[in-house]
Amino acid sequence: MSVNPNIKWLLISLFAAMLTLATACSNQATSPESHASPERSSATADTPKEIRIGYQVSPNGELLAKALGLLEKNYPHTKINWLKFDSGRDVNTAMASGSIDFGLVGTPPGTIGIAKGLPYQVYYLHDVIGESEALIVKKSSGIQSLHDLKGKKIATTFSSTSHFSLLGALKTAGLDPEQDQITILDMQPQDIYAAWKRNDIDGAYIWQPTQAKLVSDGGTVIVTSKELADKGVVTAEFGIVHKDFARKYPHIVKNYITLLDQAVHYYRENPEQSAQLLSKELELSPEESLQTMQQIIWLDASEQNPYFGQSGQPGQLAKVLKDTGDYLVTQKALPAAPDVTTFQQALLRDLYK
Repeated sequence: MSVNPNIKWLLISLFAAMLTLATACSNQATSPESHASPERSSATADTPKEIRIGYQVSPNGELLAKALGLLEKNYPHTKINWLKFDSGRDVNTAMASGSIDFGLVGTPPGTIGIAKGLPYQVYYLHDVIGESEALIVKKSSGIQSLHDLKGKKIATTFSSTSHFSLLGALKTAGLDPEQDQITILDMQPQDIYAAWKRNDIDGAYIWQPTQAKLVSDGGTVIVTSKELADKGVVTAEFGIVHKDFARKYPHIVKNYITLLDQAVHYYRENPEQSAQLLSKELELSPEESLQTMQQIIWLDASEQNPYFGQSGQPGQLAKVLKDTGDYLVTQKALPAAPDVTTFQQALLRDLYK
């Protein structure tokens, strides 16, 4: 049977179009990009060329997210710049100057930053500090209790969670640094370890991994932040984001929370592997790293609501920050503390609706 030339041409054209479509679908199905998550697929659209994260060497979910390279995998076309800081005080300075987008601070420096109106908001509560911060003293110092601190030299990092806990510990014991001649020295963690080695100090209230180094070098634990929390002296570490970055890239903030949540669950399911990953950054053995990781309470995304609060009701974190601010006023670290509403407004509660 003969075929009309026009119909024949039409059939050939349709076949060619179908072949082209099938080839395109096949290439898409086998391409790695086709299996990317929605976040990764949009990594080249509406994202900055660089994301700057001011982190601290704390054994929590953010450090594990860094070790796992979660941000790098989700944003392969964006430079992820991890900037290391020794204390929340330094993170505050960097955030004030606009040199970082994300940061990690403890409750005292975070309280100070919010009270002073620094341009950031709280987007995630990483952990509640337990035994990972403690007062460590030299065995040769003769200190066996807080009351033995009279006339001694104790180092800590001012305006940090450790400083707050040290002052709280002295208060619970009825001690006053001036009246009881307790010399409190302001030092960064690496300087504390050096002063310890030189026998320039009798003890230090400090966090991990420096705490573990002092214990290994003849130190004894007198009191931990976990014990102080039971007495109302609560400390925690939380993530902050620059307001300009949060306004411009809210989807990145939300995705970072998802990645932090993944890191926390990875730790809970794979503690030994997680400790192995963090051991290099912590400068501890995998066994020591795991011990320090177990000394804090890691929080995942599902556990954020009580801390961030509900509509019209301040969360637990706002109340802790308010209490911290009131205490910092008594220590003359703040001229005045804002009301609890100011702290609540600093929390990005809408992320957890």
